[in-house]
Amino acid sequence: MRQNIHDLWLNSVFCTGSTKKSMPEVWWRGPGTKAKIHTYTGNAMNTYTGPSYAPASIYILRLRSKDQDTRATVYLHEGSGTSWAFPQLPSDSHVHTLGVGMTSVTLSWAPSAPLKRLHTQRSYDYCVLVNRKHNYRNLCAAQEGIRKEREKDKKREKDKQRKVTVWPILKDWWWQQWDADTELQSPAALRNDYGHLQCVCKGTESVCTVSELVPDTQYYFDVFLIDRLNGTSAAYTGTFAQTHEEARPAITPLREGELRWVTFRDGGSTSGEIFSFRPRGWQQSGLLTLQSCESSEKINITVSSKGKELSSQAVGENLAQIWLQGSPSYLIHLEKEGTAAPRQAAPGVLKASVKMQVSSTYHRQGIPSLPSTLQIKSFNRLRSCESVTLAWMGTEERSLYCVYRQRLGKGGGKKGGTAPCLGPESRSDTERVLCKYFQELNPRRAVTTAVIGGLEPGVAYIFDVYLMRRWGIPIKYSSKTVRTRKEC
Repeated sequence: MRQNIHDLWLNSVFCTGSTKKSMPEVWWRGPGTKAKIHTYTGNAMNTYTGPSYAPASIYILRLRSKDQDTRATVYLHEGSGTSWAFPQLPSDSHVHTLGVGMTSVTLSWAPSAPLKRLHTQRSYDYCVLVNRKHNYRNLCAAQEGIRKEREKDKKREKDKQRKVTVWPILKDWWWQQWDADTELQSPAALRNDYGHLQCVCKGTESVCTVSELVPDTQYYFDVFLIDRLNGTSAAYTGTFAQTHEEARPAITPLREGELRWVTFRDGGSTSGEIFSFRPRGWQQSGLLTLQSCESSEKINITVSSKGKELSSQAVGENLAQIWLQGSPSYLIHLEKEGTAAPRQAAPGVLKASVKMQVSSTYHRQGIPSLPSTLQIKSFNRLRSCESVTLAWMGTEERSLYCVYRQRLGKGGGKKGGTAPCLGPESRSDTERVLCKYFQELNPRRAVTTAVIGGLEPGVAYIFDVYLMRRWGIPIKYSSKTVRTRKEC
């Protein structure tokens, strides 16, 4: 470059992170002395302004990357005064955070002087970029960072499609990269690049709300003022923000052997509750039993520990048993699906969807056995005017069985409900007829009987049998209706 009487303005923009190679350096050699007039080390924009040197007629600009391959864009202006090639930033060139949410961040910055003049607004634009790594000092570096991420994404896609990658000849590839790099040196090429930037906000407004972010994640925000006419840009001082974390659901601790009724709210498509349990003893084992009280609703239960799912299943009117073992604590997540209209509860039925109990199981190796059937049988030949004989299946474990009765009215209607999820705690003591222990090691022969006396002739009764266990909620057998004889 030759200069005689004018001042020299030299702007250099450095972009880190590229893999472009520079052309072989060709040094001018001739008589005379060399004088160093300016040096700069960094990765941002640098401007040198100086007077002309009368004895000198040739200026040499030497660029060297110390850490990695990079690319630099150089602008030269000859003449006195400002070139106005680069946009002017305000005195306060910092990006400010107005608000931070769980998935959005609102930013603001002072407007640039050219954008305050209506006749220059058409050639200027703000571009807001967001990433998770770091802030960029200039748009050139941001473009290189975006290009590098795209290349990584393309490479990952190619690796998925094929395991073996065929590389082109290194020499041809090198020149292709150089040719692509030289095209970006012109303002026209830079103007074309601006159109491909994925700006989350673009225009002349100095406020931007960035949405669709990930909760509890740190993001970096950069604002660039782009002069589309000259193909140049200026960078505001970027900022960063941490989005808020998602609201954690409330976790209710369960006490040892506690019987809990879980009620879900109505009107929503999905609702759930989360509980925690810490078993006692060095075995760290427990038994979780559940039973749904609404046949029209689907209840899903998921048991996890330390972020790992241990069990998942649906819970209905039949008793569900889940064995817990090997973890010091458990998370129990109950979730209701569906939007079925809630049924009107029958008299005496508790307003609940699921009955649940969990307890530590000392000296047990697995889930307790259940009766092979929950049907109650009555013997017609053994039926009298004042008594009936009932039989039901038991288990090989010693357990307590309690029998309850209800007298039907003259019209045959029941006094109260006998829903499967209701246990003996919902029954009156006057309805309890007897309780007995029973155990049979042979499951096929585990049949026990009971003679219920003190009944009225010709009256219908409803009999319920409950299996009272040391672990888990009581098991209710299917109700049995029996009428005593009128005449004996």
